[in-house]
Amino acid sequence: MASTVNHIQLESALKQQTPGCLYLVVGEEDLLRDSAVSIIKRAVLDDEGNEFNYEQFYGDEASGADIRNSITAVPVFTARRLVVVKAAEKLSARESETLLDCVKNPVESTTVVFVSSKLDGRLKWSQALTRAAIVVDCSPLRDAHLPAWIAREAAGVGLRLEEAATQLLQEVCGSSLYSVRRELEKLASYVPPDRAVTAADVYQLRGIDPGASVFDLALAIAEGNRGRTLSILARNLEAGEAPLRILGSLAWQYRRIWKVKESLACGGREGEAARSLRMEPWKVRSFLSRFSEPQLQSALRRFLDADGKLKGGSSSRPKMILERVLLALCEESSGKRTETTPSPTGSPRRVSTRTVSNVRTIKSRNRTER
Repeated sequence: MASTVNHIQLESALKQQTPGCLYLVVGEEDLLRDSAVSIIKRAVLDDEGNEFNYEQFYGDEASGADIRNSITAVPVFTARRLVVVKAAEKLSARESETLLDCVKNPVESTTVVFVSSKLDGRLKWSQALTRAAIVVDCSPLRDAHLPAWIAREAAGVGLRLEEAATQLLQEVCGSSLYSVRRELEKLASYVPPDRAVTAADVYQLRGIDPGASVFDLALAIAEGNRGRTLSILARNLEAGEAPLRILGSLAWQYRRIWKVKESLACGGREGEAARSLRMEPWKVRSFLSRFSEPQLQSALRRFLDADGKLKGGSSSRPKMILERVLLALCEESSGKRTETTPSPTGSPRRVSTRTVSNVRTIKSRNRTER
């Protein structure tokens, strides 16, 4: 049975042992996939002979026969060859059948790396590959793992980050690890090596516009102000923010709000909640009381539906998809609701509130204005 590792475990393993014959690099996070391929390439090929012993294919362009012939070729001036097949999920059933023998009986002198965001598990070839290969899991990082990843990447470019800077990078870049890396590279050329990176540094280099922050958008939705909500969306789209990233921002922030609400309901401390939400502790309970559980559930369902439409290419107008989501959130927030919010002593209290939608920072200034 083949093993499953993440990108960190992969690098550690390849420092201690020779590369295997077959890898499946799979997951939706493109930076982790690219990093895993680079790690394997460095381990397989030395500085010489790369041109003769490295070949790359794409599943929607290459034939199974061409890939098989490359796999079975003899290495030149080195011990191993490396064959990488990107977009492996796009290999047709017919072409992938040609590679079954290479999967079941790997060539000892060749390391083959199949790279895919997601394989069709119904295909015989996919099933055989998953069983035989060392699987490198490149799924999106969980929220709790992102700070450690950002800290490692920062150390790699010679940066030390204050906690507020780490959290802000996570918010402004969302789930895009490539965006985080680009921001770190900019910070490395801007911040002197003798001091830590602050949140103000991130704000300044990010070029965040005033009046289009997460807080501005939250207030607009809470007030049911459709015009201002759509205006903030338009400003972020015009600034170059990708629709999927904006949608991911919304989903990420709603999940965070839900987690903080649950933490407080179970006796969590307001100070920890304040640090997570980046606001004054005395504002936390009032802010969270604006979000009812049914509204959070409804919002996440809307995000999931919109995500499928944007990724599936079912609409040529992604802006319209986002507008519909935001307008629906405004509609749900237009009236005042009453929600039971746990008090610090644990006894329930009734708070009359409006429901607010809150999203990750897309474009913002220093949120000390809160």
